[in-house]
Amino acid sequence: MSEAGDLREPRLPPVYRLHSHDSLTSTMDEARRLAEAGAEDGTLVWAREQSAGRGRLGRSWASPRGNLYLSLVLRPECPPGEAAQLGFAAALALGEAIGSVSPPVDVTYKWPNDVLLNGRKVAGLLLESRSTPEGGLDWLVLGLGANVASYPKESRYPATSLRFEGVPRDVDEVDLLEAFGRAFLNWASRWLEDGFAPLRTAWLRHAERLGEEIEVRLPNQTLTGVFRDLDAEGHLLLERDGRVTPIAAGEVFPPEAGGAAPAES
Repeated sequence: MSEAGDLREPRLPPVYRLHSHDSLTSTMDEARRLAEAGAEDGTLVWAREQSAGRGRLGRSWASPRGNLYLSLVLRPECPPGEAAQLGFAAALALGEAIGSVSPPVDVTYKWPNDVLLNGRKVAGLLLESRSTPEGGLDWLVLGLGANVASYPKESRYPATSLRFEGVPRDVDEVDLLEAFGRAFLNWASRWLEDGFAPLRTAWLRHAERLGEEIEVRLPNQTLTGVFRDLDAEGHLLLERDGRVTPIAAGEVFPPEAGGAAPAES
């Protein structure tokens, strides 16, 4: 399926079922609709722009043309909590994809779902799922937004783009999508075969602020401590006053980071 205008179609491995669009309100919303209608594992929704893109916690996601916006329907046979580990696979895949299209840059991963270039956010991931009545996983939708040509000047975390970091102008969002599609297939296959351990090791090798003090913002409180590790499930291990606390979900910032802004990046 294609509605993507004059932008060339990406060449992806055949396991993906591409739905390309010139414009959508949200690739996440379209992928959820397809998942609920029975879309197969590997259904990939891609749009050149989004009029109502969204990030974590329902925040708006600035979505002009020239950047990459996709959502992928996945149906792994595992519990919903375990399927969330595919977010780490996607981060590693995007880091690998960026490395394949750019000059040498410092790619790091910010827990739980951001990719940074030279310490500034270049991409974010979003996971949404539905469980079966028996408590298993029905479907998982993995969303990705990556700043290729531009980035918002006001954001909750300092942002950047591939173009700003020196990636050649002839590298576009299609190049990044193709590279990500190949890399994600490899990392997801490794997760299916070997579990989370190899992903955890690879992610930690480039973890942002590992061993340093961080703020973890939770719905009702902010915790400050040292980012010590990830556990076997992917939870952040925060050391506070000599005790280690596992954290399943939250937002990580440097200590005493600045306040919020209206759009994510």
